[in-house]
Amino acid sequence: MMIWYDACTGKHMRYGAAIAKRLRKSGHEVVFTTREHPDTLALAGILGEKPTVVGKYQPSTLSSRLEESANRIIQFSKMFKDEPPDIAIAHQSVELCRTAFGLGIPIVLTADTPHARAVNKLTIPFADTLVVSEALPKRFLKKYCPDNIIRFKGVDETAWIKDLKPPKKSDFKKPLIVVREFETKAAYALGTSDCTLEIARKLEALGNVLLLKRYNVAGKKEFVDSVKMAANADLVVSAGGTIAREAALQGVPSIVISKLGWTYVNTYLARKGFPIFMSDAQEVLKLAEAHLGKRVDVTAKLAQFDNPVGIIEKAAMQIKSASKA
Repeated sequence: MMIWYDACTGKHMRYGAAIAKRLRKSGHEVVFTTREHPDTLALAGILGEKPTVVGKYQPSTLSSRLEESANRIIQFSKMFKDEPPDIAIAHQSVELCRTAFGLGIPIVLTADTPHARAVNKLTIPFADTLVVSEALPKRFLKKYCPDNIIRFKGVDETAWIKDLKPPKKSDFKKPLIVVREFETKAAYALGTSDCTLEIARKLEALGNVLLLKRYNVAGKKEFVDSVKMAANADLVVSAGGTIAREAALQGVPSIVISKLGWTYVNTYLARKGFPIFMSDAQEVLKLAEAHLGKRVDVTAKLAQFDNPVGIIEKAAMQIKSASKA
C-alpha cells in the first residue's frame, strides 16, 4: 500500500518516524510530509527521515493560522489528485484529516490531548479508526464520535521510547536539570503566561539548568534532541507533557508545572509508578529537591506497555482489507 503520514510538530515527527520504519519494513510505500516548524526539519535529519515540506507554522495571528492551514490543504489536494494514498495516518494533523476526508482516503488517527478542543473538533470526527491510550476517558472519545476506537495500554510516547537504545552521556555538568519552555503559541494555550524562565532561574540553585526553547528557529547544528537530553538529565521540568513523559518512561524524574499538564496521560503514568509528578509553580523547587537525581528502574513497567505502532499498522491493514471485501 501507499500510506501518507503528516507531521506538524516534533512529537508528530518522532511518532511518524517510528510508524514509517515499521511500515517500510512490511513492504509499504510511505509518503512522509511535514511543515516548516522549529522542531520538525532538524529532528527529521536526526531520525534519518527526508519528508516533503508542505507549508509552514504561522501562529502569529488567528488569520495566519487559518490561511496557512488552508494553503497546506490546497497543496495536499494537488499532490494527491491523480494518485491518492491508500491510507492516511497522523497524530491529529488538521490538514491531513481535511484533505484525506475530502479525497475519500481512510484515516487512522492518534490523539492524547482532550483540552485541545479546536484540534479535536477538526480531526477526530474525520477518523475511520482512532488509536488512543487507555488513559483517555470514554466520555472524551464519545464526544467526537469516531467510527472505530482502539485503546492500548501505555501512552503515545511509548512508540519511540520502548526500544530506544541508551544515549551517549552528555558533556553537560551534573546535576543536569532540563526545563522545557511552555508552548504558548498552541491554540489551547493562547493567553496563558509562561513561568518556565523564572522557574529555570530558581532551579539554578540545585544544579546546571538547560532551558529548551520552543520558537527560536534553529539549524540542524543547533538543534537539541530533547529525548536524548532527557535521558541524560537528573530532572526534567515541563509546563506541558511530552518531554515529561519521555523522561518518566526512561526512569528520569519529571515535574509538570502547568494546570494544562494535569492531563489524563500524565496522571495515568504516575498511577503506573513512573516518576512523573504534578506541581504548581510555587512548589516546584521543593519537589525538585526531593527528586533530583533519583532515577527509577522502569524497565519492567515499560515492558508491560503496548507499542502503538504495531496497533496502528494493524488498523491500517484492516481498513484496506475491509475495502476489498
